Amino acid sequence: MSSMPPITEAQSQAALQWLSRINEQPAQAEGAAFKRWLLADPGHRAAYRQAQALWQKSAAPAQRLADEEQQALHRYLDAMARPAPRGRWRRVAALAMAACMVLALGIAGGWHPGYWLQDLQADYSSNGQVRQVTLADQSQVTLDAGSAIAVDFNQGERRVRLLHGAAFFQVTHTGEPFMVEAAGGEVRVLGTQFEVREQGEGALVTVRSGRVGVSPVPGALVRELTANQQVAYRAGRAGDTLAVDSDNRLAWREGWLNYYQVPLAQVLEDLGRYYPGRILLLDGELGQRKVSGSFPVAEPLLALDSLGNVMGFSRQTVLGRLTLIR
Repeated sequence: MSSMPPITEAQSQAALQWLSRINEQPAQAEGAAFKRWLLADPGHRAAYRQAQALWQKSAAPAQRLADEEQQALHRYLDAMARPAPRGRWRRVAALAMAACMVLALGIAGGWHPGYWLQDLQADYSSNGQVRQVTLADQSQVTLDAGSAIAVDFNQGERRVRLLHGAAFFQVTHTGEPFMVEAAGGEVRVLGTQFEVREQGEGALVTVRSGRVGVSPVPGALVRELTANQQVAYRAGRAGDTLAVDSDNRLAWREGWLNYYQVPLAQVLEDLGRYYPGRILLLDGELGQRKVSGSFPVAEPLLALDSLGNVMGFSRQTVLGRLTLIR
């Protein structure tokens, strides 16, 4: 049996383009241009078979993803359209069309349109890597990959809003209050180094040094945390204060993700922030299995291979952009 010929990136891209055209216009499958391309090189035929397999395997997850993101997009556009004066309607309609195009391109390109919309409000954001930021007061912020913040230093207060992802803060003392808003709650700095991380519909606060006051909603009873303590809050309620090894939990700043008995789905979501595309889990039961270990963020596929060897799942990466786990 002959082995499959090597497939180049250009061949993979061309195959995906042809597959997209044929799904939109099936008659193109009978066209001379497609047949000439298909027969011109064995690699073209192999690339097209690979693209077909990708299309079939990713159809259901991609549809769920598109449905979720389309809902977020429509909510955003509806909010924009309601207060718009008549004279601005054309501008809103044009933006809606542009946003829908971003949504269509996002799934193939690895973007998250919901984050793209949030990033319109951001002063600082990071994509596939950790980013260091110095604020106007010389406070230092380390943004995890796939994170964004908005900053407002006015009226004697320093406020930072975590739009998505995670941020580690080293706050400069100026005498002015420093607050971080996330998931409807607020973290008030009392002199510290700490992380605020988006977690589902809530947030997780971890203190490395000093103290912070955590309010699940502004004005609520403040939970005070000190070094090596952590608390999660959601929907206006805070959980128990936990003792943690903060350096271990915050090792992403040094290029590592450390886990102890964490669901695989969470690990894949974290690794996905450092991957220039998408990681799709095709087995929900597999996603609930627990993971312990340390993984380098600079090599997410290497981390997946190590996990696969231990947990018995397979990885298939197509076009260098989409990785399927099953």
